[in-house]
Amino acid sequence: MEAVLLYVVGVLVVVIGLAVSIGLHEIGHLVPAKLFGVRVGQWMIGFGPTLFSKRFGETEYGVKAIPLGGYISMSGMFPPLKVGGESRDASTGFFDALVQDARDSSAETIHEGEEERAFWRLATWKRIAIMLGGPLMNLVLAVVLYAIVLCGFGIAVPSTTVASVSECVIAASEERAECEPGDPLAPAAEAGVQPGDTIVSIDGQPAGSWDDVQAAIRDLAGQRVELVVERDGARQALQLTPLATERYVFDDRGDPVEVDGRQRTETVGFAGVGPQYEVAQQPASAVLPAVGDNVWRVGQLIVNLPQRLVDVAAAAFGPGERDPNGPMSVVGVGRMAGEIAALDQVPVLERISAMVQLLASLNVALFVFNLIPLMPLDGGHILGAVVDAVRRGWARLRGTVATPLDTAKWVPVTLVVTGLLGIMSALLIYADIVKPIALFGG
Repeated sequence: MEAVLLYVVGVLVVVIGLAVSIGLHEIGHLVPAKLFGVRVGQWMIGFGPTLFSKRFGETEYGVKAIPLGGYISMSGMFPPLKVGGESRDASTGFFDALVQDARDSSAETIHEGEEERAFWRLATWKRIAIMLGGPLMNLVLAVVLYAIVLCGFGIAVPSTTVASVSECVIAASEERAECEPGDPLAPAAEAGVQPGDTIVSIDGQPAGSWDDVQAAIRDLAGQRVELVVERDGARQALQLTPLATERYVFDDRGDPVEVDGRQRTETVGFAGVGPQYEVAQQPASAVLPAVGDNVWRVGQLIVNLPQRLVDVAAAAFGPGERDPNGPMSVVGVGRMAGEIAALDQVPVLERISAMVQLLASLNVALFVFNLIPLMPLDGGHILGAVVDAVRRGWARLRGTVATPLDTAKWVPVTLVVTGLLGIMSALLIYADIVKPIALFGG
């Protein structure tokens, strides 16, 4: 029963955290919109029927039934068909009717005598500031949450104390994990290294961190060197000869390095030791690189999203397993949060830290995803403002005056993107129900 309650608590934490993140995202739009004089009719978390709302001044604040996003309703998002005169009816046709309906709906949000408060009338930089405010709010939240995790709770980092020593060397081509008679001893086992030993130095060079240990072993392939360890309070000198092995080369982002169409390999040393991990607080300088790495990984996922979704569908409707680094829905995130909260064998502080890091990653995802330059995402509105500025600048160079960019014509694209997002959400939710991503794999 306790595990079930903890699971529910974990799900609720993520649901509330996601709702707060969405709400703050919309505040990121709301504040600059009001500062620039735009009338904001609604600030809402969710879509569909309104569960409850309260009006303060000219803005209604509330929560809706479907918690898959949020929005603010601004006056005059689209310019009229004919600036400076009455809008005329659009020509016949389904898409023309959609465009005209969007214009009409936009015009209805403009109160009499407040025509100058329309969003489309703002200077380009102001429109960009309003639309960029939401994603930037999520980025700031991600930085704050990562700072709490890294600098407050700390993260598990490898120490110079040995946790495990491989008994033997097994070729990568052999699909087995157990040693068999005749297998050669691993270099560390042959040298006499034992679990619990703390590595002091290798080849006369101090081992200040596990990175130092790895670097030394990697660079000393095939060489017999002195390995000094501390065991039971006393230091011992052992003779270690790292085994020369071939490995594939990856860049700092984890992508394979290729030469002439083939992945590059290099010769490195192998000893067969694994480190103990200890929780250590990180310096503030580690926060932005961690956020940047997360942004990069989310960006890579989005670039490869079509193929990733094909893989998700294949796993959901077939016998395959889900990619643990693939996309998931809010249902999958909720399940993962519940599993983390229910891990009673893990210290409470570590579980809290993992939940905070999960929320930080969600905010990074909201930041990157909303910058995609397609309507109805924030990036689509930013693109519209940039294109409008380029058109006006080009017109000034020619000595003419350009009419405002008719972004209402992008409404059909908005419908297509919205439909695709709906299909993607349905697929991911289904996959997260029937074939969820396992927290620890397998």
